Amino acid sequence: MSQKPTHQFFAPCPRGLEAPLAQELTELGAGGIKAVDGGVHFNGDWLTGAKVNLWSRLASRVLWRVADGQYRTEQDIYSLARDTEWHWLFKVTHTIRINVSAHKSPLRSLEFVTLKIKDAICDRFRDECGERPNIDKVSPDVGIHCFLDMNRCSIYVDFSGEPLFKRGWRAATNEAPLRENLAAGILRLAGWTPGTALYDPMCGSGTFLIEAAMMSLNIAPGLNRHFALEKLNTFNRVKWQALLDEAQAARKPATPLPIWGSDKFGDALKAARTNLEQNGLTDCIQLKQMDVVDASAPAESGVMVCNPPYGVRLDEEERLAALYPLLGDVLKRKFAGWNCYFLTGDPRLAKLIRLSTTKRTVLFNGALECRLFEYKMRAGSNRKDTPET
Repeated sequence: MSQKPTHQFFAPCPRGLEAPLAQELTELGAGGIKAVDGGVHFNGDWLTGAKVNLWSRLASRVLWRVADGQYRTEQDIYSLARDTEWHWLFKVTHTIRINVSAHKSPLRSLEFVTLKIKDAICDRFRDECGERPNIDKVSPDVGIHCFLDMNRCSIYVDFSGEPLFKRGWRAATNEAPLRENLAAGILRLAGWTPGTALYDPMCGSGTFLIEAAMMSLNIAPGLNRHFALEKLNTFNRVKWQALLDEAQAARKPATPLPIWGSDKFGDALKAARTNLEQNGLTDCIQLKQMDVVDASAPAESGVMVCNPPYGVRLDEEERLAALYPLLGDVLKRKFAGWNCYFLTGDPRLAKLIRLSTTKRTVLFNGALECRLFEYKMRAGSNRKDTPET
């Protein structure tokens, strides 16, 4: 089988980041950009897909489309998968896992669809190789993803393996950390660029800070990990090594950056410092233990970004209800000239902070629906006498 010069890919991402991901993919040289709910379609050669794996800060993974067609029954899907030349894509000795998702599909059982695709792949391998691959639902060599809409089935081979937000830099963490690609996307949505002052007054394990430092130093987010594409028959080791060498050469030396973080809790700062040290970024970012209500702007202007806690228990909810108005006071008194962003799953924040939002963006941190609230602080222009409704 001759390899086509152009392949079709799909890059899923956290919902709400489709537009900035489309922009990022354009910057990385991808073509055929088409944003849809939950991700972006694009095309390019093998190296394009590999480059997106290595450099995308916003995508959750890269999927390579290997089959696409209309269907009415499960047997149609079996035939589509059975006609795919799987033995050209990966070895029969590699383990596989099949994931099926659907939107408005008339088929009743996704488990049955999964079984039919597995049977089709195994039947094709038996015909071509005399044996079949094994299933591994925990840590497969090759992930196969099937997406169904009302009448169309698309089958993809996973180019990434572990999700792309697993950069390999997180040595220490706190409870429910912000996903790295969502943090990077929020920095994009905030309009932050390297060289602009950045401050996170509730920095936790330092996700925003480290993602910003990696952008500032031009560190490819996938430089310290492996990808599923390395196990495929299409893998070109020479081109891949050249891509890695180019990324390593593009990395800037660690220097002090206008990036600051603080947190009330020492354990959180300990985790942040561990992550900075693990990645050679200790001298790049300034950390300080401090309550958010005591925070002040570290520069005349810049971007504040923050992921405050949200309450689960009643006592937590009461504590946060008291905290949010204090946050508004801090912004008003000490952050004039700053653009401030709060990501929260707590819908009360916008009401209780008592400032006028300039923008609201719906985002998802995993399955959790959140809001990113923007406050452009101008002296005397944001204060509200009554909570926002």
